[in-house]
Amino acid sequence: MKVAVFGLGYVGTVTAACLASRGHEVWGVDVDIDKVNAVGRGLSTVIEPGLDELVAETTVAGALHATTDPAEALSGAEVSLICVGTPSLENGSTDLSFVRRCTEVITSTVATLPNRVDFHTVVVRSTVPPGTVDEIVRPLLDAEGITIGTAMCPEFLREGSGVADFFNPPFTIIGTSDERAGEMLSKLLGTHDQPVHIVKTRTAEALKYACNAFHATKVAFANEMARVFRPLGVDPREVMELFCQDQQLNISPSYLRPGFAFGGPCLPKDLRALLHLGRMNSVDLPLLLGATSSNDVCFLRAVDRVIAGPGMTVAMLGLSFKASSDDLRESPNVRLAETLIGKGYELRIHDPVVNPSNLVGTNRQYVETKLPHLRRLLFDSPDEALEGAQTAVVSSSDPSVVAALLAAAPPRTIDLTGRLGFAVEALPGYHGVGW
Repeated sequence: MKVAVFGLGYVGTVTAACLASRGHEVWGVDVDIDKVNAVGRGLSTVIEPGLDELVAETTVAGALHATTDPAEALSGAEVSLICVGTPSLENGSTDLSFVRRCTEVITSTVATLPNRVDFHTVVVRSTVPPGTVDEIVRPLLDAEGITIGTAMCPEFLREGSGVADFFNPPFTIIGTSDERAGEMLSKLLGTHDQPVHIVKTRTAEALKYACNAFHATKVAFANEMARVFRPLGVDPREVMELFCQDQQLNISPSYLRPGFAFGGPCLPKDLRALLHLGRMNSVDLPLLLGATSSNDVCFLRAVDRVIAGPGMTVAMLGLSFKASSDDLRESPNVRLAETLIGKGYELRIHDPVVNPSNLVGTNRQYVETKLPHLRRLLFDSPDEALEGAQTAVVSSSDPSVVAALLAAAPPRTIDLTGRLGFAVEALPGYHGVGW
């Protein structure tokens, strides 16, 4: 098929490259000329393991293209995938302006194409509240009187393993009432190993929120267990390791690991959206509200641990919200850096994958707003960041970081990951954030 992918961020770029690797003709569309030019040169717009190679291969093969012109992408295309951002508004609700604008562009462009296909399907991949496709996307398409199908196909791509997740998803969900759209998308997005579930559109929209709310709850639960058990002389990592072996009742080990607060572009945003939906419908959601409060407590406890130590020079090893990603949006580590700077600390930061020069789009805007002095604080190696630091706050378990910690043996090490290994934990100044 010829497929147009609107939005070349994390979801859009991974989706576009993976579909192109399957032999489809894929056109990525974005208003950011830097992203378009990067893909045109065979470069990924984001840091994601395996994505650089996939973008390069599919671009050279002529399967993956990028453009700022919607008409070029939509001419002869059978499917449009909307992969634009849905950030939070100040009241916690979801900003659907990018989805609305993207739908308007697709509608007006398809209506004027001289060689449009007989049947085109517009698919929302962005995380949106239930009712968005039926109440916003569908009416905009119907206004032009064109035969267009609609669907909601939520993505389950974790940053840091997005390519692997695309080819091996937990399931494939297609929310549509249109039989032709369902058949087309089953062929496009389905895999041999996993079933395709064709469900109501609102069910598909709600499922992504349910998944992310549960992931956020698991992170908060593991950290609450750490707070309860640590004063009792119990290592909560051992407890949770055993807890996760019960895959019949306790589901899976993902996220169920004591550590630092959750963050990133999905979990906080989607929790706020669900809480807003609850308020609008007079529904109490104490567990989700508690997950947010518990996450804030986890963050404040980490701040207190740093302040309790000696000295005013802190090395932060790791800044993005998770390993193998350069995404700094709503990263608890960025928030920690902001807080410590505000309290007068001198920060020396190193992250193995964060390069301010390569940040683009909303990721760059977020950093410029929250941490405008990042370039001045960032060091090329963990060894440089550790020089003169009285405290090392560690959220990266990269081998280079572990080696630097063992070599420098800083007076105080606060481990936010629980994955640094026994050698680091044996250092005299080692402290786990929850153990």
